[in-house]
Amino acid sequence: MRLRPDEPVQAVPPWARLPSVPHMRVYSRSPVGTVRNHAIGHRSVIRRTVSAAAAVMVLGSLSACGSGDNSSSSSADSTTLTVYAASSLTSAFTQIGKDFESSHSGVTVKFSFAGSSDLVAQIQQGAPADVFASADTANMDKAASDNLVEGTPVNFASNTLEIAVPPDNPAAISSFADLAKPDVKLVICAAEVPCGAAAQQVAKVAHETLSPVSEEQSVTDVLGKVESGEADAGLVYVTDVLAAGDKVTGVTFPESTQVVNTYPIATLSGSQSQDIAKEFVDQVAGADGQKVLSDFGFAKP
Repeated sequence: MRLRPDEPVQAVPPWARLPSVPHMRVYSRSPVGTVRNHAIGHRSVIRRTVSAAAAVMVLGSLSACGSGDNSSSSSADSTTLTVYAASSLTSAFTQIGKDFESSHSGVTVKFSFAGSSDLVAQIQQGAPADVFASADTANMDKAASDNLVEGTPVNFASNTLEIAVPPDNPAAISSFADLAKPDVKLVICAAEVPCGAAAQQVAKVAHETLSPVSEEQSVTDVLGKVESGEADAGLVYVTDVLAAGDKVTGVTFPESTQVVNTYPIATLSGSQSQDIAKEFVDQVAGADGQKVLSDFGFAKP
């Protein structure tokens, strides 16, 4: 409010001269007592605000600590076990893996199925794996000679060859000798693959010379060509014919009993989960694993 030029300026009475209050502006001419009460109330509000903020910070800190602990515990309790296994083990090991996960909370079993020779080559090149299961001892020996195996491999199963033909058996295959006929489209595994090495040994035992139209890197590839009708016959394992169901017909031959593939399994030295890997090996070689293997057509080692 402006004063008129002729209006005298009034002096402020002593009672209206207020003491200085930090962070507070007073515009009314109130008694000192009233102003003091305002200042006290202001300081009380500040104290309450600071206390509340401190409480929020403490609770937030505790919450963050608790959240971090739970996350760490969850991560620590979770393990992925990587198993490299021969392709002929696909059905049986898939079941064993499910059983193992059920009895081992927080453990996930991840499989890589392929020809044993391909798998050992990957392991030699540094592929991360915890367990290796081969369809023959020769490829396991390769891994062991490179110090890639922890401890002594355990023989857990055996398998023999059987002829797989399409359901209608177009080439009328009834014996091993029929596979050597020139008009038969035969598919076998490559010689470096266990099922291929076994096929060559059986041919020697039967005194037959095989002329396959294709050599594959895994027994599942051989079976696939028979199922699709690309081949008249394929040399696979007894277990593969059983797993294929009505997609193929199996033809047994006596010479097969003279060539038996033994399956070894071992924990790998590069595994970061040695204890869990050892438990998986024990499961495969133990009563539960042996029952599953038997159900899928594997014989004792």
